[in-house]
Amino acid sequence: MPEPETGLVCTERTPRVVTARKLLRRAGRERAGRFLAEGSQAVDAALAAAGDGGGRVYELFATAEALGHHPGLERTARDLGVPVTLVTERAAAALSETVTPQGLIAVCGLLHVSVETALAGTPTLVVMLVEAADPGNVGALIRVADAAGADAVILAGDGCDPHNGKSVRASAGSVFHLPLAPVRDVPSALTECRRRGLRLLAATAGGELDLDTAAEDGTLAAPSAWLFGNEAHGLPGDVTGAADHRVSVPIHGRAESLNLATAAAVCVYASARAQRRERGRGGALS
Repeated sequence: MPEPETGLVCTERTPRVVTARKLLRRAGRERAGRFLAEGSQAVDAALAAAGDGGGRVYELFATAEALGHHPGLERTARDLGVPVTLVTERAAAALSETVTPQGLIAVCGLLHVSVETALAGTPTLVVMLVEAADPGNVGALIRVADAAGADAVILAGDGCDPHNGKSVRASAGSVFHLPLAPVRDVPSALTECRRRGLRLLAATAGGELDLDTAAEDGTLAAPSAWLFGNEAHGLPGDVTGAADHRVSVPIHGRAESLNLATAAAVCVYASARAQRRERGRGGALS
């Protein structure tokens, strides 16, 4: 039987900890509308987003040792009215999916928004992941999009949940920095991108353009949505066919290919650089 709440140090059997543990599963996250952000970097980003009105943190679980190492996080949480719950090392491990838990876990509200909300205003650079299955890659691509200054990330099809613990950790806090829009209907997501004036660029090995040519001819300077596919199978044929351009990353050495996150970083940064140059010339992105 779960232990009663004592108001002291919570164990892995304390009801609040037992309830939070259910958020390690996608079904539990969807039912509760909440997810776990683990580690000092993710917790700091979650609290910063909550302070800016861009997210909500419901509770911070922490070990005494972790609070000793990160007193600023406890002060920030309390200033925001976020309850700070002291837990045992075993309780922290029960809420963790890592080999060496840091002892800091925030319970956060789900971050996803609609595609329409994510693309509001005048977006110029968007990253769309289609059927991406590996949570580490999803988090890495969200981090790439954030670092390159992208306006939003769209997660199209039946891919990985960006609130998955591995995805959140791989994003290094970036899940809290830009809009995330999961959408099952891939064609509708493509249509909305076009409606917002975005050129669709499909990253594929067999593209009619390579990235160097696309940079030289001005293709990358236009407002764009980059489309990236599944790690093993790439983009579905109908999605590739619907794109305005199919673009490949040139391989100058003997490597057969690049992994998804690396290829995405090269492509998205190439667009960000081309768009900055166009703005620097005083040109309008079109």
